[in-house]
Amino acid sequence: MHAAHHTAKVSTPALEFRTSPEQYRHWELTIDGPVARLVMNVDESGAKFEGYELKLNSYDIGVDIELYDVTQRLRFEHPGVRAVIVSSGKTGMFCAGANIRMLGLSTHSHKVNFCKFTNETRNALEDASHNSGQVYLAALNGTAAGGGYELALATEYIMLIDDGNAAVSLPEVPLLAVLPGTGGLTRVVDKRKVRRDLADVFCTVEEGIKGQRAVDWRLVDEIVPKSKFDARVSEKALELAQRSDRPGDETGIALPPLDKHVDESAIHYPFVSVSMDRDGHSATLTIDGPDCDAPETLMDIKARGAEFWPLAVLRAIDNALLHLRFNEPTLGTLIIKTNGNGERVAAYDALLWQHHDDWLVREIMLFARRTWKRLDVTSRTTFAFVEPGSCFTGLLADLLFAVDRSYMLDGRLEDNPQPAPRISLTEMNFGPLTMGNGLTRLETRFLGDEAALENARSLIGRPLDAPAALDAGLVTFAPDDIDWEDEIRLLLEERASFSPDALTGMEANLRFAGPETMETKIFGRLSAWQNWIFQRPNAVGEAGALKLYGTGRRAEYDRKRV
Repeated sequence: MHAAHHTAKVSTPALEFRTSPEQYRHWELTIDGPVARLVMNVDESGAKFEGYELKLNSYDIGVDIELYDVTQRLRFEHPGVRAVIVSSGKTGMFCAGANIRMLGLSTHSHKVNFCKFTNETRNALEDASHNSGQVYLAALNGTAAGGGYELALATEYIMLIDDGNAAVSLPEVPLLAVLPGTGGLTRVVDKRKVRRDLADVFCTVEEGIKGQRAVDWRLVDEIVPKSKFDARVSEKALELAQRSDRPGDETGIALPPLDKHVDESAIHYPFVSVSMDRDGHSATLTIDGPDCDAPETLMDIKARGAEFWPLAVLRAIDNALLHLRFNEPTLGTLIIKTNGNGERVAAYDALLWQHHDDWLVREIMLFARRTWKRLDVTSRTTFAFVEPGSCFTGLLADLLFAVDRSYMLDGRLEDNPQPAPRISLTEMNFGPLTMGNGLTRLETRFLGDEAALENARSLIGRPLDAPAALDAGLVTFAPDDIDWEDEIRLLLEERASFSPDALTGMEANLRFAGPETMETKIFGRLSAWQNWIFQRPNAVGEAGALKLYGTGRRAEYDRKRV
């Protein structure tokens, strides 16, 4: 973690999440058969914003945007890669974690959103290891501190060089008066199964733990002498690769630059658009259904590549959610609409379901799951409006169960020639699109009501009008054409009148019924507490630890426990 004095706030121009390997400044990717090597070699002068340098492999949002991009490309463009070694290009330092000067200068909202994005990216590494047959291995050729160790924790096997100096640490509490921001506390005890008392020691020891003690405490899996480190890492990566079911003889599909156009009031992509109502503090995300029939074969899917409708839609929605999160924080209500032919959507669903064992189709479905999860954890009100011309079917119907409320028009609108809307469920709603709690959205919706869930399953493939959808518990309300406009207007006006802070807390508490998992702990418990801690004087006040780190001055704490 990089020490520096803090002065003015960082300016935060609009963030762009589109990038590609030829634009990377911080990561180097090499591939040797089934093993990829992802080397973190952060450009000190490559900070995303002004006012700090990225020394000691410390990172900011720009470093993580590249990491997210490269992990996506490894999944889609490199089907033959079965193991990924994450290592460092710096001698004696794996990663110093999130740049402290950046954190000290950033706005509160940027700090919180930055932590959320790094959490989502680390979860995606675990998802690749657990579900894609692309296992991640951390080769710590030097110290891993704070977020650097949290990056290692997201991999399935951690190897630490045994050179007398390299250590792992989570020093945020003693040094900065904040929490490790990327799931470190949860992964230490839930994933690594570190004993609680030893974890308490570890998380309060500034210098961290090294050598055999790191293995004994389960903080790392293996220590290796410097002279044997590279050879042992390669050996272990090949061993992990042998367990994978990824194909060795397939060609990946390219992920070309996403076609995106932004103006003052809208964002446009193929199949997706976002209109922004700044006066009403809302954004409307509209998803267009496919413009052609579903292809007939698996070969056709691969021929279409990134233009295959489900993949094109997911890439656009993923980018739109991130764009809104970081660049439009005052648009507190997100309205989701669809437009298109529901039968076509159902045909694409059926095609994915038929070929779900194929590596590419599996990746598309996993990407859908991750993208809908990004919606689940968005800190804004989410509504879905089912209107004439909608195509909330299968994959898209799951959005009705992801939002905070859904409204479906009962009948037609006087000035709209299109028939009354219908929604349809498919097999996609009953398996692959699980939430962070490990349940499908319908299982979460009908928690404790097995009869309602089974009834919903019996409706697969049946187009449901508003009364039928309401009766099945699949939508919240179904106003008729006389009340529709007034109900929607009053709904949006009421929501905009509430405290954004109270709404964020309320929504996050209501969305994840059911079992608690490592993922819900990270996004619920950590996000909530970090949100609070990032506003506390003990951390970010003028005499707070985060502000004073590196100045030689001691932080002054408010000693009251709350």
